[in-house]
Amino acid sequence: MQLPANKKIYFASDFHLGIPDKAATIEREKRLCAWLDEIQKEAAILYLVGDIFDAWFEYKNVVPKGFTRFLGKLATLRDQGLVIEAFTGNHDLWMRGYFQEELDIPVHHAPIFRTFNNKKFVIAHGDGLGPGDKGYKLMKKVLTSTLAQWLYRRIHPDTGVGIASWLSKKGPKHVSGQEDKFLGEQEWLVQYARSILQNEPVDYFIFGHRHIAQEYPLSNTSKYINLGDWLKYDSYAVFDGYDLQLHYYKKL
Repeated sequence: MQLPANKKIYFASDFHLGIPDKAATIEREKRLCAWLDEIQKEAAILYLVGDIFDAWFEYKNVVPKGFTRFLGKLATLRDQGLVIEAFTGNHDLWMRGYFQEELDIPVHHAPIFRTFNNKKFVIAHGDGLGPGDKGYKLMKKVLTSTLAQWLYRRIHPDTGVGIASWLSKKGPKHVSGQEDKFLGEQEWLVQYARSILQNEPVDYFIFGHRHIAQEYPLSNTSKYINLGDWLKYDSYAVFDGYDLQLHYYKKL
């Protein structure tokens, strides 16, 4: 795809709407909506790269309460023609048909490969990629199975969403500073990127998940970018047709 003149592609992840409480979530929603208003004129595509919600489970006819401002803004932007694509993260694994059916926003459950202006991109949330984390990889296979989702839907939504929200708060981002430390070549996502580069050239690897706003050169022609989050950084990446760089939104 060739970007139209003066148009850009935006990438953001790890909004974790739902924590630590309703008031903080509404404030973050307002900040996100203000940011979306500002980028609307220049945006050709918006990628939401996972962990949009801190906990999300879709029943057949029920979705978690809240997030009205943010979802309404996405619906408006999509109705006005902005291309929006979303990814599941480790906190919202059970996003299924709601975004597609209600917002006309496709949801990706695995890495995607794209080419814009002759630049190759790999885009993914990042959970379970690369070596290591075998326990999580096994758990993800179980949780995303059709049987597991069918069984979980037998639980009343008040209980099911409550359990999901409680479990989400047990992650390392809530209980330690583990995700504040960039490990360079020891990063599993860096190692995943290098495994891809062994077979084909890629200009940009874009991930969320690690809650670190980080640009890291893999070579003279390839760059790893972690998108950070909207809990500490209010960070996002922009591709202007020539280069991809991290940016930070002003606090309201």
